[in-house]
Amino acid sequence: MGKKNDEGSRVRDALRITGELPDPGSAPVGPGKKPKALAKLGTASERLSALQEALYAEGVGGGERNVLLVLQGMDTSGKGGTVSHVLGLVNPMGVHYSGFKAPTAAERRHHYLWRIRKQLPVPGQIGVFDRSHYEDILVPRVSGLLSAEERRRRYSEINAFEKELTDGGTTVVKVFLHISPEEQLKRLKARLETPEKHWKYNPGDLEARSHWPAYQKAYADIFKKTSTDYAPWHVVPADHKWYRNWAVAELLIETLTELDPKFPQPDYDVDAELAKLKGVGVPA
Repeated sequence: MGKKNDEGSRVRDALRITGELPDPGSAPVGPGKKPKALAKLGTASERLSALQEALYAEGVGGGERNVLLVLQGMDTSGKGGTVSHVLGLVNPMGVHYSGFKAPTAAERRHHYLWRIRKQLPVPGQIGVFDRSHYEDILVPRVSGLLSAEERRRRYSEINAFEKELTDGGTTVVKVFLHISPEEQLKRLKARLETPEKHWKYNPGDLEARSHWPAYQKAYADIFKKTSTDYAPWHVVPADHKWYRNWAVAELLIETLTELDPKFPQPDYDVDAELAKLKGVGVPA
């Protein structure tokens, strides 16, 4: 096991959900000001990139481990922005991104985990779920389409599913991007006032916003029932984009540092190959 990054360990410990959520505009651990957070994110880039390259190489060499980052949050909490600013720091060849919208008619003919399983990362990859299997509890619950008995069954199924993943070599990092209703309103307004952001706006977002208390209650229940030792939930205050990006980057860095991925050993004689190269000329 590799040596843990002290700051990363504090991030994981400080942001793990164990009770009441922090203020969406707070900075529970790490930099409390934007300039410092941006500077730290800049230095985090090299660490995250190096660790991801080692994990990818390990997978190419026959390793079985990977990481799955699950991002959940209310509309405008920054799931897409997190993917762009954090996963954009690493080689895209080692990243598998999946964004889950409302299931299609074809997908509804299967068990709700069917489409999730199809998008799981392979060995060596960092998988990213922009929304996830938890939407299959959240939306139908708030819409009144899921009974208490059915919710309990899905909690059990999801816990078993995530245990299966971790037993198979996947490290699951579940993150709730915690935004305030006040900040969400600002971001929705900005999308309407900025032509270049019109494509981001969905009139349905206002419908979801009208059920804000119900969604918060549903999330609280999810955290209580599905935060396990093998797949715990973490909360990242998301009112400040600079803090959100730094915190998620550090969560990934700490996770990868603990995994301590190794570059595979070559299956050839390095010295012999170097000797061959000495006699190789420039092609005519």
